[in-house]
Amino acid sequence: MDAIGGLEAVTIDCADPVALARFWAAVFGSELGEIDGDPPRFVDVAPVPGVPLLCFQRVKEAKVVKNRVHLDVTVKDVEAATLRVEALGGSRIDRDLRYDLGCQYRVVADPEGNEFCLVHVP
Repeated sequence: MDAIGGLEAVTIDCADPVALARFWAAVFGSELGEIDGDPPRFVDVAPVPGVPLLCFQRVKEAKVVKNRVHLDVTVKDVEAATLRVEALGGSRIDRDLRYDLGCQYRVVADPEGNEFCLVHVP
């Protein structure tokens, strides 16, 4: 079957694209990429191996419900990664670790409340 298209980027709506892109750049050991607009409307995180292009887009609407799509971030140690996320301005959603399909994980959120999972696969 012919593909409809390819994945250009994972785009995340937000209030402050520069700040959120900086958070995610730190999570993935990357840096800010292209910044478009004044004030910035679109800000990319420079891709690194294993991470698709992330783009943060300024929108007027605030986040009000749980994400229907989220990122799973593979980590070596969920507890240590949780502490780093919190130090960067993110927050813990789950107090306790969860276990599913042989994986250990925790739901956390970025500084604007977008949920994602820190996942350890043994």
